[in-house]
Parts: sequence; structure tokens; C-alpha cells
Amino acid sequence: MATQRSLAMYPSLRGQRVFITGGATAVGAALVQAFAEQGALVAFVDVAEQESAELVDSIRAQGHGSVWWRVCDVCDVAALQASITLAEQELGAFSTLVNNVASDDRHTLESVTPDYWDERMAVNERPAFFAIQSVVPGMRRLGGGSIINLGSTGWQKKCNEYPCYAIAKSSMNGLTRGLAATLGADHIRINTVSPGWVMTQRQLSKWLDDATLNQIRETQCLPDMIQASDVARMVLFLASDDSTMCTAQEFKVDAGWC
Repeated sequence: MATQRSLAMYPSLRGQRVFITGGATAVGAALVQAFAEQGALVAFVDVAEQESAELVDSIRAQGHGSVWWRVCDVCDVAALQASITLAEQELGAFSTLVNNVASDDRHTLESVTPDYWDERMAVNERPAFFAIQSVVPGMRRLGGGSIINLGSTGWQKKCNEYPCYAIAKSSMNGLTRGLAATLGADHIRINTVSPGWVMTQRQLSKWLDDATLNQIRETQCLPDMIQASDVARMVLFLASDDSTMCTAQEFKVDAGWC
């Protein structure tokens, strides 16, 4: 049994403005919740309207204040960038961007068509770049910031169930490394957080069975199942002033899988 944990509060996050893509459910919802608990001013977009509204209502009921959100399909780059602009107009420039949105639908090499390829990249790869493009001018005006790209250990352990997702998620490391020097000149940090197999409702209902759970237990070094909140804790650190000299890196939250 895991011991009772005493988790950190980051004074530098209080009042900071944070934008999250795909914030309504799973890891995204844990991120929104975690930043709200830190006293940050949180904004997010998602296609799931009901889940978004329920999350925001829950956070408000807990006494953590209001959260800005809009329904937005991140495949539409113009809509994504317009949402970021609107949020900045209402809240101010963002000091943190978390590129979280993703979809790990299973598929085979043989089944992929050009249209399916484009759709997978439009969800799992393209939004991160254009969200960064949108927030960087504001971060420069603020004198710095932190960008966290959500990667994956799935491609690193050579999972063969989603080649397009693996390609897209591996590119998050390239995006981080490729922009680190450019952004670093303006004190903007950029890092990748790569989760292992997180026990979200989607994973539990669609992909996990006794065989895969046994595989996880045998392969992880730590015995407990990874929760969305565990990923959020790493993201909080990278958004905070405590990580001032961390950039161009990948941080894994995988219980020792890879």
C-alpha cells in the first residue's frame, strides 16, 4: 500500500496564467484541477462541452475560483489560435502552456490512408506547434515562461498498436529540442513530460484487461498504477520557478517502465 503523501504547493504559480489544450477529461482534467488548486488562473479548450462544464463547476464548488474555457476542436488551427487570443484578452498573457491534447486510437500500418494520417497528425502533433506560436509573444512580453509538451513512453517501448500516434508523440521530443535554444534566449523554458500507462477511464474501458494489467505490473519498477494526478505533479514543477534552469529535457512519469 502506498504511504500517505504530502504534496508541494508552489508559491510562484499563484496568480500565474496557464493555458491547457484538451483540459476536460483524463490527464487534461487533472492538470486543470492541479493548477487551480495552486491558485493559478487557468484556461483550457476541449471538444467535450458537458465534461468541460462539469469540471469547471466542480472546481468552483471546491473554492478554487473560476476557470476560463471554450469548446474548440484543435484540429482547426485558426480556431485554436483564436481561442488563445481571446483568453489572453480576458486574462492576460500566459506564463505557462501545456500541450496536452491527444488521441491514442488504435490502428495498423496497413489501415492508414493519407486522410487518416493527416487527421492523426492534426490531433496529436500540429496543435502543439501552433499553440506555442500563439503564446510566445506574450511570454516574451512577460520576460519568460514555461512550455510543457506531453509526450509518451508508448513509442519508446515499441508498442505496435498505433504507429501514427507513436510518430506524433515522438515528435514532441523534437519540438522541445528544436525550439529550446530559440526560446531560451527570452527565458522561455520548454520541456517534454512523457507519461507511462496512465489509468484514465478511457484506458480502463477500452484497452486494459487482465493480461495488460499483469504486463504493466511486471514491467514497471514501482507497483502502483500511474494516475493522471501523478503526471500533473511533474507538470506543476516544470511550470513553477523551482524548475528555472530546466529546459530541452524529457521527464518521464512511467513508474520505471522505460
